[in-house]
Amino acid sequence: MKVVAFNGSPRKEGNTSILINTVFNELEKEGIQTELVQIGNKTVHGCTACGKCREFLDKRCHIKNDLLNLCIEKMDEADGILIGSPVYFTDVTTETKALLDIAGYVVRGNGQFLKRKVGAGIVSVRRGGALHTFETINNFFLINQMMVVGSSYWNFAFGGKPGEVLEDAEGIKTMKTLGQNMGWLLKKIYGE
Repeated sequence: MKVVAFNGSPRKEGNTSILINTVFNELEKEGIQTELVQIGNKTVHGCTACGKCREFLDKRCHIKNDLLNLCIEKMDEADGILIGSPVYFTDVTTETKALLDIAGYVVRGNGQFLKRKVGAGIVSVRRGGALHTFETINNFFLINQMMVVGSSYWNFAFGGKPGEVLEDAEGIKTMKTLGQNMGWLLKKIYGE
């Protein structure tokens, strides 16, 4: 089994990455492979509704989105998907939004190939907007008929400067529980 995570933070080693890796640690304890893909601070293009992905039915975006096409391939190959983003003006980063829009349009136009896969959103937040950001990510999973994993609280932790999320004990506990719950669900679906 494999879980792929997409880090939408421009800070490669920032709070979002720390939270993703906290979930990864729990998954790896269960023997589940993990892979982190950095999309934050990368050049990506949002969906233009050109319809080529639905015309060619090749599970690809056709507007020079090599990184996002790689992400879509990794989603298709994975059993579980994590999408992490910091809060930017009460929502996901623009790179994360481009991923959600492009992948969502491609997936829905190519036979719903994420259907019944396992997904979870992860949010790092300095102060406010975490719940809306979390909902944005979860809406991607839900409209693609995925199984969304919950935790002991909503999947976010507080911290502004890189590393500050480690001071949010409840947030870190939430991430550990999320990893445990995701591992449990993956094993129930795909077998031990």
